Amino acid sequence: MKNLFKYLKPYLLFTVIAPLFMFLEVAMDLMQPALMSKIIDVGVAGGDKAYIVKTCLLMCLCAILGIIGGAGNMLFSTKAGYGFAKNMRSALYRKIQSFSFANIDEFKTGSLITRTTNDVTQIQNAFVSCIRMLIRSPFLCIGGIVMVLIINAKLSLVVLTAVPFLTVMIVFLLKKGKPLFMSMQEKLDRVNTVMQENLAGIRVIKAFGRADYEKKKFKKSNDALCESTMKAMRMMSLSFPLINLIMNVTMILMYYFGGQMVFEGSINPGEVMAFSNYITQILMSLTMSSFTLMFLSRAGVSIRRVNEVLNTVSDIQDGKDTEAKIEKGVVEYKNVSFRYPGQSGDNVLNDISFTARPGETVAILGATGSGKSTLVSLIPRLYDASKGSVFIDGKDVKDYTLNSLRSSIGVALQENVLFTGTIEENLRWGDEEAPMEEIKRIAGVSQAAQFVEKLPESYDTVLGQRGVNLSGGQKQRLCIARALMKKPKILILDDSTSAVDLKTEALIQTALREVFDEMTVFIIAQRISSVMDADKILVMDNGRIIDSGTHAQLIKTSNVYREIVVSQLGEEAVKE
Repeated sequence: MKNLFKYLKPYLLFTVIAPLFMFLEVAMDLMQPALMSKIIDVGVAGGDKAYIVKTCLLMCLCAILGIIGGAGNMLFSTKAGYGFAKNMRSALYRKIQSFSFANIDEFKTGSLITRTTNDVTQIQNAFVSCIRMLIRSPFLCIGGIVMVLIINAKLSLVVLTAVPFLTVMIVFLLKKGKPLFMSMQEKLDRVNTVMQENLAGIRVIKAFGRADYEKKKFKKSNDALCESTMKAMRMMSLSFPLINLIMNVTMILMYYFGGQMVFEGSINPGEVMAFSNYITQILMSLTMSSFTLMFLSRAGVSIRRVNEVLNTVSDIQDGKDTEAKIEKGVVEYKNVSFRYPGQSGDNVLNDISFTARPGETVAILGATGSGKSTLVSLIPRLYDASKGSVFIDGKDVKDYTLNSLRSSIGVALQENVLFTGTIEENLRWGDEEAPMEEIKRIAGVSQAAQFVEKLPESYDTVLGQRGVNLSGGQKQRLCIARALMKKPKILILDDSTSAVDLKTEALIQTALREVFDEMTVFIIAQRISSVMDADKILVMDNGRIIDSGTHAQLIKTSNVYREIVVSQLGEEAVKE
C-alpha cells in the first residue's frame, strides 16, 4: 500500500477529516444506552417526568449529532476514496501506455483491463471501508467494553468471554480468504480476455460460423469464475450463522445473569437494558470488523496485482539525448539480430545489415514468417534489437527520446486500426493542428479523398469501432493518409495496400514519389507489383536477407525473387 500512497496525497485532508466525523458518530452512539438507562432508573423509577423529557431531548440531540457525524464521514471518505482510485487508474493507464509490445504480451490484454478496472475498484472499496468501518468498529467495540466495565465489571465477563471466539473466527476467515480471492481475480482475467478477443474478432467468428464454439469457451471461463466466487462467498456466508450463534448465546447469558443480579439488587433494570445495547454494539462491531478485514484481504490481492503493473519496467526506455532530432532520415541496420523476449529457439532476425537513404524506397519481400514486419518494427522501437543496432542519421535509435523518434516516423501497419469518431478526427492523429485544406490534400495523395468526399457527411462521417463501416481498402487508404499527415522523415507501409486494387496502388505510389520525395520509405508487400519500382528490394527468408537489389538486378541474380515473379506475373515477366 505504501507504493500507492502517493496517489492518495491530494486527498489526504479528506482522509483525515472523515475519521473525525466518525469519532463524533461513535461517541453519540455510545451515549444513547447510558441515557436510556437513566430514563428508566431515574426518571421512570422516580416518577420524574421533567427528567424524562430533558433526557429524551438530550438523546435526540445526540442522534442529530450522530447523523451529522455519519453523513460527514460518508461525504469525505467517498471523496477521498474515489479521488484515490481516479489517480491510481490514471497512473495504471499511463504505465500501460509506456509498455513495449513484449510487456503487454506478458500481462495479456484482458488482465490489464481487469487490473485497471476491477482491481482498482476493490482497492477503492476497501479504502473507503477502512475510513468508515475500521474506524467505527474498533472504537465502538473499545468504547462499549469500557462502558460495560463501568456499569458492572462482573457481568462484563460474559462479553469478554465471547470476544476470543470471534477473534479466532476473524483470523480463520482472513487465512482462508486470501487464496480464494486471488483465484477469483485470475478467473476474472480469463473472462475479460475471452470477451475482448471475441468482440475484436466478431466478424471472423461469424464468417467461420464459430459462434457456438466461442459460446462454449466463454461459458467455461464464466463457470470457472462463478465456481471460484461461490467458494469465497460460501466461506463468508457460513460464518454468519456461527457469528449469530455466538451473539445469541452471549445475549442469553447476559440476560440470565443480569436478571439474577437485578433480583439480588446489585444492578438496576435500566443498567441491564444499557448492558444489552452495549453488548449488541460490541458484537456487531466485531462482526463488521471481520467482514471489513475480508474486504481488505481481497484488496490485498488487488494491491499486489496493481503493483505488479506499476513496478514493471518497460523494455523500451526513453533515450537520454533530449536534443536529438531526426533531420534527414538515413536508416542503417548494423548486424541486427532479434528474438522475442522469453522466446526459445531460433532468432526471428539474424545478422541484418543495410542502409536506406532519404528519397529511396526500400521494399521488403518474403514468405510469411520471414521477419519482414519485425524488421521495420525496430525502427520506431516497438521492439529493440537483441543484438546489433539500428541507426537513424548516424545515431542509435535508443539514444532518441521516444517522442522525438516516433514523431518523425509515419507507420501504416498490417492491421488497419481506426478509432470511433469522425474521419477528420482520425486523420488529425497525424497532425492535430493541420488546416482542412491540408487534410484534403493528404487524403488525395492516399487516394482516400475519392471515396470520402462521396460520403453524405464527407470528412464528418462518424466511423464505427475499428472503422467497421468501411471496406478494407478504404481503411487502408485512411491509415496511409493518417501516417502521411505527420509529414514524416521515415514512412513505413507494412502491407498497407494489400486490400487496394492495382490501379489505386499505382496512383498512391506515384503520389508518394512526387509529393514526399525526401522521405525514406519502407514498403512491405506480398505483390510484386507493389515493389517493382522500388530503389532497393530486400528478399528475406528465415530472418535473413538472402538477396537485394533493384527489380531488374534481382530478376538476373536471385532465384527466389524470380520464382516469386513467375508465380505472380508469369514466365514472360522474367524474359529479357
